[in-house]
Amino acid sequence: MSQLDMNTLLTRLLDKVADLNAEADIIANRDKAFSLKADKGELGEYKVTSSQQLGIRLIKDGRVGIAYSESLDEPALDAMLQDALDASRFAKVDADQAIRVSGSLLSTQCAEINQPDTTAAEEKIALALRLEADMLALPDVTGAPYNSVFEGESQLWLANSLGSLCQHSEFSIGCYTSALIERSGRQSMHSQGQYGRRFDELDSQALIAQIHAMADGLLLGEAVPSGHYSALFSTNCFASLFGCFQAALSGKWAQQGINPWRSKLGQSVASRWLTLESRAYMPGGMNIKAFDGEGAPTSDLLLIGEGELKTLLHNSATAHHFGLASNGSAARSARGALDVTARHLVFGTGPHSEAEVKTGEYLELVKLDGLHSGADAVSGDFSFGASGFLCRDGVRIQPVRGITVAGNFYRLLGELEAVGDLLHHDDGKGFYAPLIRFGGLNIAGK
Repeated sequence: MSQLDMNTLLTRLLDKVADLNAEADIIANRDKAFSLKADKGELGEYKVTSSQQLGIRLIKDGRVGIAYSESLDEPALDAMLQDALDASRFAKVDADQAIRVSGSLLSTQCAEINQPDTTAAEEKIALALRLEADMLALPDVTGAPYNSVFEGESQLWLANSLGSLCQHSEFSIGCYTSALIERSGRQSMHSQGQYGRRFDELDSQALIAQIHAMADGLLLGEAVPSGHYSALFSTNCFASLFGCFQAALSGKWAQQGINPWRSKLGQSVASRWLTLESRAYMPGGMNIKAFDGEGAPTSDLLLIGEGELKTLLHNSATAHHFGLASNGSAARSARGALDVTARHLVFGTGPHSEAEVKTGEYLELVKLDGLHSGADAVSGDFSFGASGFLCRDGVRIQPVRGITVAGNFYRLLGELEAVGDLLHHDDGKGFYAPLIRFGGLNIAGK
């Protein structure tokens, strides 16, 4: 179906919504995916998939009904519309939800996120096989159980009863591999991925070397004595840790009364060295999009400035609840209810060089286990298994395994000992932060 055909379909469906004396916003998406997996020197998987969905959030008499369809033929869409109408009849009146984004005609005009891919399938197959073979050729590697090359192409349309019609297209590609190292009766495993917009951005040799070095470095790790330690998290680990508590930025959680920061706007919630933004665009970022889940334009938001909470993430419903304006942070999928999300989370750089951040003794934590089962987003308490290195003045002096890291995340943000002056990103290129040294972590070891 062409863009013109999809626009016509959405217009026709919204006309039917109007005939019901209701209003709605509709999200349609079409996705194509291609994945390869290597196993024991052969191609273990060659998968091409495609999917499409169309979902509606219908509002009638202040009540919301949500339904979706994977078929775009008229009988299926009529059934979807009826399902949404029926669901709305049993919903509670929600005065905060309404269609409020009027006449938005945005499309994501960013060439870097939708570059044509002319790479032959044979080259991608060769990369998948090479990921496994090159890893197995390295010292002490006895297995590389996870190897894959994957790509995705997506198109999205958003339309509503107030004349909005927004469009977004993107392409992404990535690869992933792993190393199982065995030596002297001990085992260590590490896996990691790369993501980009072009095949030639993928650097398999750098990825393999990084994974092998990490697995090998941790192999002889032992628990350190229990106590209080300063700690640095790798950017991937910090992204995972912050993800467990990101609801503290949610206007929806505040609306529901369970956000621990719901009454802290304008107050200090972190060290004065900590600044956090949601940025609509980052070079090479994987969350670039011109509009949010309601069609409102995305923009840069200062969430925390010098330790002070400046705003929460709001969609039109949460903003209406608090008497505010939406800040372009709505999130909704074809199947889902209205929520909020950030774009690229970017922690600001600080006043310290990386050498200063690494002064003295500290733990460098590179793996966290059991994150979501060990985290309470409301209280901030956490307890995770962890691996990493005991370091002194930037030098790894001892690998560390078999420890438990515990603390309170919200207190931790106020216990910054140093913040570096260089920005790093996680593998997914949606989270950016300098090196941050935290104090006061409780370590249960030996």
